[in-house]
Amino acid sequence: MKERILAEAERLFWKYGVRSVTMEDIAHQLGISKKTIYQHFNDKEQILYQVIQDKTGRDQSEMDCMVTETSNPVEEILGVLNMIRKNTDQVSPNLLIDIKRYYPQAFALFRQYKEGQIMRSILENIQKGISQGIYRSDINPTILARLRVEQIELAFNHDLFPSDQYSMHDVQAELMHHFVRGMLTEKGFTIYNQYVNQYNHEVK
Repeated sequence: MKERILAEAERLFWKYGVRSVTMEDIAHQLGISKKTIYQHFNDKEQILYQVIQDKTGRDQSEMDCMVTETSNPVEEILGVLNMIRKNTDQVSPNLLIDIKRYYPQAFALFRQYKEGQIMRSILENIQKGISQGIYRSDINPTILARLRVEQIELAFNHDLFPSDQYSMHDVQAELMHHFVRGMLTEKGFTIYNQYVNQYNHEVK
């Protein structure tokens, strides 16, 4: 039952944001009473905290697999973009805003993941790309890794990217492609264009 509650809560939080989803909504969707939920969780933030912990764990495992299965840093980072694409269509633009403003423990967990695993993964990607001659050697890996980490959160800023004008996937894709292209060498551009052309051909 605990896993069912977490799965349904995640679906609702991601679709509608956190504040607008009540314990009653979660119970109703599962066909159970609120009392049953409270047998497993003290409050909504505890549910949210566990949801984020589980979600970041799954995402990190997927990214780790991507590193081992891809042949170069460009393929790896575009694979991450594809992973984002699969998830963002189901994500409310209010999600991160709600967590940041109203659920401090859950947001601290997200920030810890962002500053730790995500920052490390991006930094390693950039360093690997430089060593392979795919990314320029004159860039500062730490500064660019920080830039990319902040872009992830920036895409959720409703003031900058209103959801009635921009889709979350389009914003993330534009930021990611701009980020990658700024690092590429001529060799890197050749590899990058091959993957982009292949992707464009597949989605037609």
